[in-house]
Amino acid sequence: MKKSSASKKTAAKTETAANTETGANTETGARTETAANTGKAASAGAGSGGKAAARKTSAAKKTSAAKKAGAAKKTPAATKAATGQRSAAGQETAKKTAAKKTAPLKRQAPAKKPAVAPKKATVAVKGVAPAKTVTPASPRGESRTALVRRARRINRELAEVYPYAHPELDFENPFQLVVATVLSAQTTDLRVNQTTPALFAKYPTPEDLAAAVPEEVEEILRPTGFFRAKTRSVIGLSKALVEDFGGEVPGRLEDLVKLPGVGRKTAFVVLGNAYGRPGITVDTHFQRLVRRWRWTEETDPDKIEAAVGALFPKSDWTDLSHHVIWHGRRICHARKPACGACPIAPLCPAYGEGETDPEKAKKLLKYEKGGFPGQRLKPPQAYLDAGGKPAPPLGAG
Repeated sequence: MKKSSASKKTAAKTETAANTETGANTETGARTETAANTGKAASAGAGSGGKAAARKTSAAKKTSAAKKAGAAKKTPAATKAATGQRSAAGQETAKKTAAKKTAPLKRQAPAKKPAVAPKKATVAVKGVAPAKTVTPASPRGESRTALVRRARRINRELAEVYPYAHPELDFENPFQLVVATVLSAQTTDLRVNQTTPALFAKYPTPEDLAAAVPEEVEEILRPTGFFRAKTRSVIGLSKALVEDFGGEVPGRLEDLVKLPGVGRKTAFVVLGNAYGRPGITVDTHFQRLVRRWRWTEETDPDKIEAAVGALFPKSDWTDLSHHVIWHGRRICHARKPACGACPIAPLCPAYGEGETDPEKAKKLLKYEKGGFPGQRLKPPQAYLDAGGKPAPPLGAG
């Protein structure tokens, strides 16, 4: 009975162990199978993802290919369109060119050659020294030093041409000179010189003219023009000389310009030629020539005086005025300058404004340079020695 019980216990234990082992194996198998299934599922998932990615890649490739194909199709069309436009433009240009070629050409006037100043005077003018060979000056960009040199060279050349230059008003004393200068406004020196002999014969002193009857003076001054205004001026300045300066013409600029009818121009004429005190006379000829020579661009007489005066020593001012004025009256005229007969042509930036042909230019010369009488009835002996002729009296032709 005891053995039987022990056998039963042993059998029970063996069965329990077997069951345990079987359960373990079963659990292990189940786990293994689960893992296997999980791996398959993962593989299946991975496979599905790969396929999806492959599908997307394939779709992208197809889209890109389609775009390229579309672009390829459009490119030939666009190229053809552009080529067509270019061809049309080319044809239109060709038509215009052909039209221009076939259109009759208008004749163009030949371009004028700029006048070039001669190196020397090209015509022999009596009493005019030929200009020396010089390089024509270029006023554009001309330095201050170059301007001073050119201006002084012109003055030296003119001094050789007009060594006898002098004031072209007849006078014997400062009183006659100041009166004659006042009367020269708006008329010629010749007309003044033909008029003053009768005036000074009747009224020789400031006291005489200050006491004159205006109507009588007007009759004498009528040939000079503006005779009423000029009568008031000469009688007024005569009274001022008597009342303020003892009947004497003052020798200072500040005193002269206080006299009726006397400005800076008249004052410098009197100071330079009656008292030997340097001054620049800016008359119409002087203004024209210094601008033509580009010594200055100023138009106001006072500014011209200052600008030109700065180019020369003060001692040269009076003779410079004579040289410039004489040249303006004889050769360098306002409307028709005789460029072809000008002795300073190589130094003149305005060469070519007038007649450049030597023979034609020679016919434009005036006074002694053209063989004609001068403006003074009683010119200096140096002028007569140089071939100058005295002016005829009033009414003599």
